[in-house]
Amino acid sequence: MKRKLIREAVRALAGRKVMIIGDLMLDHYMIGGVERISPEAPVPVVRVERETSLLGGAGNVARNITALGGEALLVSTVGTDEDGARVDRLCNKAQLRTKLIRDPARPTTKKTRIIAGTQQVVRVDQELAVPLQDAELEELFNYLQPILEEYPVIILSDYGKGFICEEFMCRFMPMVAGCARRPVVLVDPKTVNYDLYQGVDLLTPNTKEAGEGAGLPVKGQDTVLRAGRALFDRLGCRNLLITMGGDGMALFEGADTVTHIPTVARKVFDVTGAGDTVIATVALALSAGIDLLTACTLANYAAGIVVGQVGAATATPADMLEAIDELPEPEASRW
Repeated sequence: MKRKLIREAVRALAGRKVMIIGDLMLDHYMIGGVERISPEAPVPVVRVERETSLLGGAGNVARNITALGGEALLVSTVGTDEDGARVDRLCNKAQLRTKLIRDPARPTTKKTRIIAGTQQVVRVDQELAVPLQDAELEELFNYLQPILEEYPVIILSDYGKGFICEEFMCRFMPMVAGCARRPVVLVDPKTVNYDLYQGVDLLTPNTKEAGEGAGLPVKGQDTVLRAGRALFDRLGCRNLLITMGGDGMALFEGADTVTHIPTVARKVFDVTGAGDTVIATVALALSAGIDLLTACTLANYAAGIVVGQVGAATATPADMLEAIDELPEPEASRW
């Protein structure tokens, strides 16, 4: 794939629209150093030097889209708590358009990561992972009905916190199918919910998730191919992108047309949020009318950028263009 074509695709992302629906969370980081072991238990004592909060889950997907120059609409739920107010402020700072359903019975999902240097010591999760209540579902679909066709691409960002549930999918997919201009539906899957994703346009599991969905361990090319075909049989999805970390990506455009895209990561510090970056970049490229293989190639560059940073990072068009110029032209091959 020629460098000039890829550069033109990056520039085509500006102003394109993507809707993100799913599990929003607050990523809270406590960062410091370790100088001693606690006398109370054999655990390190982290002296916190700074704290920061970022949008996580579906929020990180939306951040990636705006960082690349797109227009993101984030649809999710938060609690009526201080963490929900903090999420609001972060969405405004990131210039996201939002529809956040307030549920007083559901605390804002929060993940606190305690980090010593660049090493995560422990993660603390605060969440209530249950499906939306009837009143919240009604509010959601009343909001979605009149605006669905404004967005060429919709991402379902499923982190297993309950937003993407059977009740939601049973109403959402028929609503999409009934659109005069049907949006393309992409899913970042959660293994427990695989059977909910029947007939979606693109599924983006990593190798672990693909193996769990297919019921077999995935360790190399042969098992990637077997897992991909098993997922097509199980779900009837139109396309599949299996991300393989340092081994790149396998793009299935149907069960029997598979393209391997090698990785372009120059260094790997932290894979947190890399899957969010991949699905965000692919979605934005598809919204711009770019073909799926080129969209996945762009996503490969974006993921290679964010894994070189600590925490849930994002890539910008300038980052992408720099990486495209510095790295060899990608050599995709048929599998």
